[in-house]
Amino acid sequence: MDVFYNPNGIGDVLLIPLKDGNRYEMESTNYDNVTRITSADGELLGYNIFQASQVLDLPNGNGPIRLSEDLLEKIRKLFREKGIKDPLDFDLTPKFVVGYVTTKESHENADKLSVCQVDVGTEKLQIVCGAPNVDANQKVVVAKVGATMPSGMKIKDSELRGVPSNGMICSQKELGIPNAPKEKGIYVLDDSYNVGEEFKLS
Repeated sequence: MDVFYNPNGIGDVLLIPLKDGNRYEMESTNYDNVTRITSADGELLGYNIFQASQVLDLPNGNGPIRLSEDLLEKIRKLFREKGIKDPLDFDLTPKFVVGYVTTKESHENADKLSVCQVDVGTEKLQIVCGAPNVDANQKVVVAKVGATMPSGMKIKDSELRGVPSNGMICSQKELGIPNAPKEKGIYVLDDSYNVGEEFKLS
């Protein structure tokens, strides 16, 4: 899970987005320097922590921050001090992992799409992929549901032309890898990678 810190762009605020919501129908409750954000019907959407650098030990830089157990515990402590009783039971498992394409079949409703079964170590995912070079018996980079791409796009469960897709098989360009090939295609990994291990974005 990623949280976001961009002091140059928005100031000393740590953003913890949990769900998308209509920005015009959001409600907020302030607990000193912590803002709890909900939808109009009370669904929890996220939190903003102001003066974040003064109350949390944050890494340098701008953009997404991987939420570690250590940082999460510090946020829990802060919330307890502010009287916020939310449990903060977040999924901290890696969202970019090495996968292995076990099978590839043609999409029944779209000539340029393939339906892949992908082993990511802890589970097997069905992913619809439009890359021309995807094939069975490849090691690939999988962005699991909940991942935030370098572009800011969040990966969700989806349905492509009537077929469920649970994640994305990524290209080098989508992963933000420098000098990525201009041609369309997924990033095929060599055998030095292990299925299920985290793929760390630079």
